[in-house]
Amino acid sequence: MAPVVEQDLPQNLPLQRVLSNPDGTIDTPPRAPSPVHQFGTLAVHAGTRPDPHTGAVIPAISLSTTFTQSSVGKPIGPYDYSRAGNPNRDNFEEAVAALEHARFALAFSSGSATTATILQSLAQGSHVISVSDVYGGTHRYFTKVAYAHGVKVTFSPSIELDIQTMITPETKLIWIESPSNPTLSLVDIRYIATVAHQHGILVVVDNTFLSPYVQNPLEHGADIVIHSVTKYINGHSDVVMGVAAFNSEELFERLTFLQNAIGAVPSPFDCWLAHRGLKTLHLRAREASKNATAVAKALEASPNVLAVNYPGLDSSRYRHIALKQHRDGMGGGMLSFRIKGGHDAAERFCQNTKIFALAESLGGVESLCEVPAAMTHVGIPKEQREAIGVFDDLVRLSCGVEDSSDLVKDVLHAVEKAVVGPKITNGITSNGTG
Repeated sequence: MAPVVEQDLPQNLPLQRVLSNPDGTIDTPPRAPSPVHQFGTLAVHAGTRPDPHTGAVIPAISLSTTFTQSSVGKPIGPYDYSRAGNPNRDNFEEAVAALEHARFALAFSSGSATTATILQSLAQGSHVISVSDVYGGTHRYFTKVAYAHGVKVTFSPSIELDIQTMITPETKLIWIESPSNPTLSLVDIRYIATVAHQHGILVVVDNTFLSPYVQNPLEHGADIVIHSVTKYINGHSDVVMGVAAFNSEELFERLTFLQNAIGAVPSPFDCWLAHRGLKTLHLRAREASKNATAVAKALEASPNVLAVNYPGLDSSRYRHIALKQHRDGMGGGMLSFRIKGGHDAAERFCQNTKIFALAESLGGVESLCEVPAAMTHVGIPKEQREAIGVFDDLVRLSCGVEDSSDLVKDVLHAVEKAVVGPKITNGITSNGTG
C-alpha cells in the first residue's frame, strides 16, 4: 500500500462524522471487485509476486526498520520507516483483503490491538452495543479500558431481538462475534447491518472462529471484519497478530493513521509467517470443520454429555444461519459441550485426552481443549458468564487437522474417564455392581 501523508488524514474526526450521510444513515461502501480465481488459488497467490531481481517465488523477509531517501523527504521507494509500512506487512494485508473480498486490510500486533485501535477511533461519550458472549479479552477491554476512556459498551444476549431498543443517539458501533466464543452462537449479520446502517451505526464482525474460508462478513453487510491472525489465518500456533479488513476509503485513512500513531504493528517476520500460513488456510479450515463435525456428532450421542454447541449440527438452533452465511453450511473447527459432573468432570476430561492438548488459543493444526470458566473467560463474573451459557462444566474444543477417527476416540475416551471413572472404586461401581 502506498504511504499516506499524515496531515491529509481526518485525524480528529470520529468515524461516524467521516462516514455518515446528511440524514445520519450509512451507505454500504462499494465492494471489492469480484475475484477472478477461487479461494484456494487466491490463498496461494494473493500478495505474492516473484522477485524481479532474483526470481524468488517467495518474498524475502524485509527486516530493515528504515529506508534510504534520494533527497530530504523523498524515499527511494514507498517506505521510509517500518512502523508506517513494510513490504511483508503490505503483502500480508493484500492477501487478507483478497480472501475477505475487501478493498483494504490493516495488520496489527495482536487481535486485541486490532480491537483497541477500532475502539480508539470513537469519540469520548460514544456507545457500543456488543453481543454478550465474546472473547474474554474483548470483554476485558470493553469493560476496563474503553470504559475508562469514556466509551460505554452495553452487552446483549439476544442482539437480534434487542437491537432496536438498545440503540441510543450516542450508539456508534455494533460488535458481533459469529460464532461467539465459547458458546458458538450465530448472529444474522445482514439483519443487524440493515438496522445499524439505518441509524448511522457501523458494524464490526469478529470472524476469528471461522476464518475467511468459511465466512465473509463484508458480503453480508458488515463494515469491518477482524481476525485474531494468531488463530486460523496463521494456523500454526507460532504468531501473535491481528488484522482488520473493510471497503471504505474513509475507514482506511482513519485506521491507517491510528495504526501508525498508536504503533501496535506486527513485525516483518510475523507477517511473513502469517502469510505463509494463510496459503494453506482452505486446506486446514476444511479439515478442521470436517473433524469438528465428527466430534460434535459423537458427543451429541454420548449419554455423558448434557449439550453440544456446534452450528454444523442439524439440531443446532443456529443451523439456518449457518446455511445462509457459511460456505456450504460448514460449522467450522470449533465446538463446546457441557459434560455431566460439573467443573470437576470438565477438568478431568482435559486431563484425560491424549491428542487434544490442554491449552488456550485455537485454530492451529493441533487440537486443543480448555475450560473457559477457569481459563479464557475467568475474568468475567460468574453470574454474567452463566447468563450467556458459560457454565463451569463447559469444555471448549479446537479441532485440528489430525485424523477424525482418532479425535473422536480421544474425546469419547476422555468423557468416559471423566464421568464414569470416578464412580468406580476397586472394580465396584457406585451402584454396587461389579
